[in-house]
Amino acid sequence: MSAEAKIRIRGLCKAFGNKVVLDGIDLDVAPGTSMVVIGGSGTGKSVLLKCVLGLLEPDAGSIEIDGRDVLALDRREAEAVRARIGMLFQNGALFDSLPVWENVAFGLLARKHVSRREARARAEEVLAQVGLGAEVASLWPAELSGGMQKRVGLARAIAAQPDILFFDEPTTGLDPIMGAVIDGLIVDCVKRLGSTAVAITHDMASARRIGDRAAMLFQGHLVWEGPAAGLLESGNAVVDQFTHGRREGPIQMELRR
Repeated sequence: MSAEAKIRIRGLCKAFGNKVVLDGIDLDVAPGTSMVVIGGSGTGKSVLLKCVLGLLEPDAGSIEIDGRDVLALDRREAEAVRARIGMLFQNGALFDSLPVWENVAFGLLARKHVSRREARARAEEVLAQVGLGAEVASLWPAELSGGMQKRVGLARAIAAQPDILFFDEPTTGLDPIMGAVIDGLIVDCVKRLGSTAVAITHDMASARRIGDRAAMLFQGHLVWEGPAAGLLESGNAVVDQFTHGRREGPIQMELRR
């Protein structure tokens, strides 16, 4: 547990009715590193991110960013801290009614940081960083392939040069080659910005490509944390079953209840 964590989560709890999703989560993410959180569907990976982003209110615990507990800040202060977070959503979450460049520059325009001309120029700049030409800026989301939509979503996430980046299942819906391409772009963007990153995924190849460290959620708890490169040799029965896709094991017993 580093004293210099960029993100420090302590005792985080969240339940929906009688369903406890997060039960006392402790997690540190060091500055300039990438943390990957793995786990099966419904284990609380997205809930964890949404609590940090302020989209869900935790039942208990603290979430510190640069030493400031965002849950204890007033609304304006908390929004200012969270404005430094860029987010790549699982399905892109692009606005169908806006052309690509306005999707990419949406945050900049919403906060009135730049003129529309400057916003378009910035959009084309970051589109180039994810391998898309300036001509893509005028297209509509419906005209893009799944891989292109992911790239546009990534461009939007980095447009404001955030010092924290979140990735929600970045390779979902992509073929293995395009998944590897997106992971490579993520790694490049994180390094270029010097950002701290948190990704959630159930794709083991992706987790090892983009993560410095990894942690696994199971039954509301983080049951393992270690180097992402060691996911397949963790020595933990739950992690071992999940990463190797085995039917038998502690996770299977949970599914039979």
